[in-house]
Amino acid sequence: MQHKETLAVVWLKRDLRLNDNEAIHNAIATGKRVLLLFVFEEFLIKDPHYDKRHWDFIKESITDLNNLLQPYNSKVLAVNSEVAATLNQLQQHYHIQDLFSHQETGLLCTYHRDLKIKRYCNNNLITWTENIWNGVLRGIQNRKGWIGRWKEYMQAPQFYFHPKNQLLTIHEIEELEKQFSTTKLETDRNPLIQKGGTIEALKYQNTYFKEQFLNTHKKMSKALESKEICSRLSPYLAWGNLSTRQVWQAANTIRPLSKSKKDIDTFTARLKWQAHFIQKFEMEHTMEDSSINKGYQLLKKNISQKYQTAWKTGQTGVPMIDASIRCMNATGYLNFRMRAVLVSFFTHLLWQPWQDCAVYMSKMFIDFEPGIHFAQVQMQAGETGVNTLRIYNPVKNGHENDTNAEFIRKWVPELADLQTKHIHEPYLMSPLEQGLYNFKLGIDYPEPIIDLKANRQKASKILWEMKNNPMVMQENDRILRKHSTDDAPLNIAG
Repeated sequence: MQHKETLAVVWLKRDLRLNDNEAIHNAIATGKRVLLLFVFEEFLIKDPHYDKRHWDFIKESITDLNNLLQPYNSKVLAVNSEVAATLNQLQQHYHIQDLFSHQETGLLCTYHRDLKIKRYCNNNLITWTENIWNGVLRGIQNRKGWIGRWKEYMQAPQFYFHPKNQLLTIHEIEELEKQFSTTKLETDRNPLIQKGGTIEALKYQNTYFKEQFLNTHKKMSKALESKEICSRLSPYLAWGNLSTRQVWQAANTIRPLSKSKKDIDTFTARLKWQAHFIQKFEMEHTMEDSSINKGYQLLKKNISQKYQTAWKTGQTGVPMIDASIRCMNATGYLNFRMRAVLVSFFTHLLWQPWQDCAVYMSKMFIDFEPGIHFAQVQMQAGETGVNTLRIYNPVKNGHENDTNAEFIRKWVPELADLQTKHIHEPYLMSPLEQGLYNFKLGIDYPEPIIDLKANRQKASKILWEMKNNPMVMQENDRILRKHSTDDAPLNIAG
């Protein structure tokens, strides 16, 4: 009987990097030969929260890893399969003793997947080691002492990539590929969507720290400018091209010599609150499809496909909403303020369930991070009970954050020739004014699909009354006891 070589497998998920990757570090520390594995799982590819843009970003990230692995004569084995089936196939060629990955705070379906893998490993005498991911802790019942533990994690030394001729060679992996359905890593590059990979991530980080830090917070809500002055690191943190610790330590390294210490402190505080929301999701996973405040589960909303389709396609007749939706659809990016306005418009003014909004936006945002996404959508939908109720006025936000209507003109070109005084509210133009611009409301651009003022008043009345519901108030106490930290949470923007 032929002796099989012992192998340690690193199962890459949302940690697509070599440095500060504890799973890779732990695998190398075993002294065994090591295989880096990524599995494109059919159930995730079909999941309604994901889109081709996410899988393309991952493919670009794996390509980037392969380029970085070339000096080590290795690469990632990327296959189309399920994880247990992949491990079974590998077992025909190697004796797998150890599996390494991070603890994934993902969708409920990935948690159930992980339970199956745990059973598989137990049945096959494989030791599966899961490491903490970005300071998020599994199994804690409340936040007592959490901030201190998170800061200790951020200050701890990084795990640097130093393999000792242990990685499976390119030739060996190519031989394995013959046994699998492998994934073609080439993508149809969309120049409007950020490219995946650690090399790209470091470009954004270095540019931001060197050129864009000054007074960033003053322009973060601006619809057009935010794209240029925000860090744009959120996709790279969401998919693990960089770890939060890498970015946090890089920011603190430049702080002593920086003229913009306040901006650096604001940035690092946002990294902490990123982890805060992911930790909240880890402790309260039901918020994926149910209101975290169970009192709001009594709130009933009738689904309107007409409203939802108009919102998804940027045809609501409200220019700032339509511009934001079209930007999100095309680029996978939108600043935090406009994300909040879109959720508010969908859940308050259109009076549609936040769950439908959450699913669609997760498909569009390249930086979809479940732990942040669901908490933020619920917060803006006003269904947490513990956060201030905000029903955003989309017209007011248009005037404040797109004063000269440049953002609207870019994404709603059918309004580009109108004067700025008309562009935020074209539905107020008289027939004579429309004629002067050769513009016809309802033909060239839709009339508003709702009465903004009346719908706002209706939503406000219902939601403020809900805050006094006994179940809502009881849930508020529970949520605060479970999730409160020493700091009040900030809003997150990428």
